[in-house]
Order: sequence, then structure tokens, then C-alpha cells
Amino acid sequence: MARGYWLMKSEPFKYSWDDLVKDGQTYWDGVRNYEARNNLAAMKKGDLALYYHSNEGKEVVGIAEIVGEGYPDPTSDDPQWVVVDVVPVVPFTEPVTLATIKADPALPEIQLVKRGRLSVVPLTSEEFRHVAKLGKTKVPKIADSVAAKRAGKGAKK
Repeated sequence: MARGYWLMKSEPFKYSWDDLVKDGQTYWDGVRNYEARNNLAAMKKGDLALYYHSNEGKEVVGIAEIVGEGYPDPTSDDPQWVVVDVVPVVPFTEPVTLATIKADPALPEIQLVKRGRLSVVPLTSEEFRHVAKLGKTKVPKIADSVAAKRAGKGAKK
């Protein structure tokens, strides 16, 4: 099964990359836009997400992995809203700013720009890898994923 690629936005004063690293795992809650909710619901274990600091910084700062698929958001009484579980995988060596992404001719259709108000957007594999390259960060292999290791399918040591 093909891995999916995403971009997830968080305001760093609410929940930063450093908070995710410190916590080790969290559920991605509080999404109250139908399109973003549908994107969360489409995520699968082992998918990767660029972690983007919105409002402050406006930059991609790391790669997270989806380790738990959609389930009801515990912060809402309405069962239509969902969360996924995410873990930090690797910080970017160099953060990639929104300005850099907008100016890059290799990223003309990236949803971060096209659907800028959404907090969760899909990316193509090519877009994801290109942004990681801009950040001087290697994309982890599927065999090295946290989800695969938890399922007993990780790389052998």
C-alpha cells in the first residue's frame, strides 16, 4: 500500500514541534473544518506529515508520522470530528519558510499555498520530498516507520 503524504499546521504557541517531541505522541485535535476533517479521516498508519508552524514562523520544521487512524475527537461532543495519533520522526535540519515554498518553481500546485486556510492538506510524494530536500532532511523509509515497527514489520537490527 502506498504511503500518503500530508502537511499539518499548528500554531507554535498552542502546540509546537518541540511540544510534540517532548510528549512523544499526541492526537491531532481541534480540527473544525470539513475538508480538513476529511483529510484527517483519510490518513493511514505510516503516512508522513510535514509539521508546519503557522502564524508565528510560517515554516516547516519537521516530519511527523501517523500512528493511529481517525477516531472521534475527545475534545468535541460531536462525533463527526476526528483525530489521528502522530509522533515526531525527524526535525528539519533547516526550517523551510512559506516564502521559500511560494517562490519555488517546483511547487506550483502545493496545497499549503493553494488551500492556505486549511490546517491539514494532502501533498504529493514529489512535493513532500522536495520540501524535505529544501530543509536538508532525509525522508524516512517505510520499513523504518514507527507504525511498521509497532506492527512487527520494522527493519531488523
